Amino acid sequence: MRHKGAGNIRFVRAAAVAAAAVLLCSGCKDLGADGSSTGAGAGAGAGAGASAGAGAAAPDGRAVSPLKNPDGTKPGLAPVTTGADKAAARKLIEELSTKGRGPKTGYARDKFGYAWMDTADGVPLARNGCDTRDDLIHRDGLNLRFRAGSDCVVIAMTLHDPYTGTTIEWRKQQASEVQIDHVVPLSYSWQMGSSRWPENKRKQLANDVLNLIPVQGRANSAKGDSGPAAWLPPNKQIRCAYAVRFAQVAIKYEMPVTAPDKEMMLRQCGG
Repeated sequence: MRHKGAGNIRFVRAAAVAAAAVLLCSGCKDLGADGSSTGAGAGAGAGAGASAGAGAAAPDGRAVSPLKNPDGTKPGLAPVTTGADKAAARKLIEELSTKGRGPKTGYARDKFGYAWMDTADGVPLARNGCDTRDDLIHRDGLNLRFRAGSDCVVIAMTLHDPYTGTTIEWRKQQASEVQIDHVVPLSYSWQMGSSRWPENKRKQLANDVLNLIPVQGRANSAKGDSGPAAWLPPNKQIRCAYAVRFAQVAIKYEMPVTAPDKEMMLRQCGG
């Protein structure tokens, strides 16, 4: 006759083995068939690119309000929704000085250093071995798949784009579907006074994570070098948050904005 407890003993042993395996593997990366590795959380950077996922999606739950993220090191751009937070947003925006937009004469991208340098002084995450673009995908990306042998270069990821409210399943082969947006565009800053800054300050602006967000490429291209009076994110829920971030960057770098831009920013936050 079969002992009634034998099945239970085998079950307990199997459960113990499974639990031990989980403990041993916690923190491990899964290896893909191509030798790439997969990370579960905010991960490393790649070129700009992604293929759009299946329609609009809710935020991933990790995005942080700019009011609670004054240095830009936390992920995403969560909506500013409460009356108290909108009042705080308006107070911040009111600090901005205004002036007319100057000429673009002499502007060139290389006036701000080479793209995505890891050596810009005075910005978070610099000199960590990954370039600025990598750091931004580390910060905002999910389900990261790294190039074999690299802890920086991502070949696939999931990104929730705050500008459009969509989720993008990015693959490196589609290198234009995700781009890194300068919230305050570099040419805008040039016209508002950075043409007279020392080069190290321009390099700082170009690589400061406070001023950088990975977003849908088409939205970034549509924005160009516009200020808030001429362009706002299609996702209306985050327009006040976008205005706050624009203001945070301008205030940090003691840079004025145009009067129409300031007016539009206040309007997005109920002003």
